[in-house]
Amino acid sequence: MDIKGVIEKVKRNGKLLKDMSEELQNNKDVVLEAIKENGYALEYASEELKNDKDVVLEAVKNSGYALKHVSEELKNDKDVVIEAVKNTGKALEYASEELKNDKDVVIEAVKEEGRALKYASKELKNNKEVVIEAVKQYGMKLKYASEELKNDKDVVIEAVKKNGRALIYASEELKNDKDVVIESVKKSGDALQYASEELQNNKEVVIEAVKNNSYALEYASDKLRNSRKIVIIAFKNDAESIKFSSERLKCLSFKELTELIDEESYYFFLEKKCYKAFNIHFNFY
Repeated sequence: MDIKGVIEKVKRNGKLLKDMSEELQNNKDVVLEAIKENGYALEYASEELKNDKDVVLEAVKNSGYALKHVSEELKNDKDVVIEAVKNTGKALEYASEELKNDKDVVIEAVKEEGRALKYASKELKNNKEVVIEAVKQYGMKLKYASEELKNDKDVVIEAVKKNGRALIYASEELKNDKDVVIESVKKSGDALQYASEELQNNKEVVIEAVKNNSYALEYASDKLRNSRKIVIIAFKNDAESIKFSSERLKCLSFKELTELIDEESYYFFLEKKCYKAFNIHFNFY
């Protein structure tokens, strides 16, 4: 058997290990070269080598998801699991239950990939340090935080700074917190839809929302969709947003428009050809 020739093959394509003999799948030198090229080739190694720490460490350093194929014993080895989640945070899914409850391991996982919070233990989903690291990396993973931390202002602000739409997972109390909601709509104007009715009727909040996304006007209160100031801010960013204004403001006169909008917006509006001769009014269809 030409081991050197086999090694040269797996150096070029680690997954060739799949179709090799059991003897070669149990040859440490061959398997090491295969997993250096493709960590996931560990799937085709012998059970003995899936329990060899040297081999497994090489595999998970190359591909964190290779943790799926290691022995149960090594899925509970902290050194192995930390290397895996440093490479691919979501490899935490394949760690032992004990290590899913290890703060050091989970912190490394969520730093690499905030979505790994999904696989953390219930206890660590209620750990503020862990959850903040997760939402700083991926705001929408506030979804997996404990109910207690969904009501923690520090945690939720970090989440909405990363992704304003994470407001959907905040507690009802924080959906009514002006500081939180302003941070949210500054990042994603349409997050206004998740704010409390009270804050959908707050002029400062709604202005920030429509500055970011004109279509956020849709989620403002009836009162504020009838506010000329707010409607014009939205309109200047995107003329079509006027369709979300009150019935009264959907038809602005020629004189009002020329006074309130800049030339570029005005000609964009004209291009829609939504006007009536002589007594000019504008409507979107």
